[in-house]
Amino acid sequence: MNLTLGMIGLGRMGGNMSRRLARAGHTVLAWDRSAEARAAMADEPRISPADTLEALVAGLPSPKLVWLMLPAGAPTDETLARLASLLSPGDIVVDGANAMYKDSQRHASDLGAHGILFVDAGVSGGVWGLENGYGLMVGGEGAAVRAIEPVLQALAPAPDRGWVHCGPAGAGHFTKMVHNGIEYGMMQAYAEGLALMRAKSEFALDLPQITAAWRHGTVIRSWLLDLTAEFLARDATLESTAPFVADSGEGRWTAIESIELGVPTPVMTLSLMERFASQGKGDFTNRLLARMRQAFGGHAVKTK
Repeated sequence: MNLTLGMIGLGRMGGNMSRRLARAGHTVLAWDRSAEARAAMADEPRISPADTLEALVAGLPSPKLVWLMLPAGAPTDETLARLASLLSPGDIVVDGANAMYKDSQRHASDLGAHGILFVDAGVSGGVWGLENGYGLMVGGEGAAVRAIEPVLQALAPAPDRGWVHCGPAGAGHFTKMVHNGIEYGMMQAYAEGLALMRAKSEFALDLPQITAAWRHGTVIRSWLLDLTAEFLARDATLESTAPFVADSGEGRWTAIESIELGVPTPVMTLSLMERFASQGKGDFTNRLLARMRQAFGGHAVKTK
């Protein structure tokens, strides 16, 4: 069954998700505050850019289905507040962007007071999702999830796999939060192992060749390893890449949640700390350590 839905937020994820849905036969009314982002959708079959949020909502059949792909925090909060005044009881709002699950629980409650159903959807797949499909972790009332099932099936790698109804409102974004924490740990382990091999200069290990071999038959094979092997084959030294690793926020939420629940997550938490260190946030700490060592032991301190 093909549906008509509104997509709000046409960045890398929202834009490609709109394209995948349209290619599956769904009709998408699309809006972004950026005129350039809207224009990029103008020639896509079954995608109609709307000039305003109000026009998007007005153009949807009832019950209306609106999917958000906006940054967490104020942009999402403000848009949901506007939607609460534009939508009617029985309409459905899906937040498919990264969000703190406690915010999603609050959004479900706020919209529920207006009779509007809310689904939180953790979405994984990045820039590869358009062709390969997205992993989807959704939370919300069963009736709401069943109503959007054709959309979930179209976005997923296949209708019968790659998406899961995790539980009530908030469960989808909670599951995606943990997913990203695991992702941090996996990335850190691969990076540390490859760095250790690179440091063993006497063996002159060929990292592109080794990672390519690891992709087949080993217990550590994964899509992440596939991607790593592919970029190392093109650039084995990474000399032009700055040693700065950003964090999107989900790793922080995971670490905080582990503390609140009293569940040890040392690998995920330390991988987050390593990202902070790459951003220079440990520089003052290291300066202090150098001076302490000088103070008690008379050790030399390197200067800039």
